[in-house]
Amino acid sequence: MSNNDELYYQDHIGEIIKRSEKEGMFDNLKGKGKPLELDGDLSYNPDRLLNKVLKNNNVLPPWIQMDKDIEKMKEELAGYTNEYNIRKYVEEINKKIFNFNLSCPPPAQKRKLKLEDYLPNES
Repeated sequence: MSNNDELYYQDHIGEIIKRSEKEGMFDNLKGKGKPLELDGDLSYNPDRLLNKVLKNNNVLPPWIQMDKDIEKMKEELAGYTNEYNIRKYVEEINKKIFNFNLSCPPPAQKRKLKLEDYLPNES
């Protein structure tokens, strides 16, 4: 192969989808809700494409929703004053954090809550 030769990747599935869209094959799809908004760029990058489709259709990955739930629970925890309730709620939040860490990308993982950070100061 000479220096002027280039490797070429042809996305056959992408071409079939583009041709079908032009021919109106997807115009009469019936389903629940509004149709998905698909990106015109059909290059093969499944993660980027999946994230874009999810975002455009207001669908959150489960770990993002879990993150929102954890943050809401931590806000609620700030209003607790009873030590027993604080202990139980911190335990419940830590279980949720454990499950969150199993499902999210590594950079997004959270540390478990330290019980002593939430117990009332006893002077």
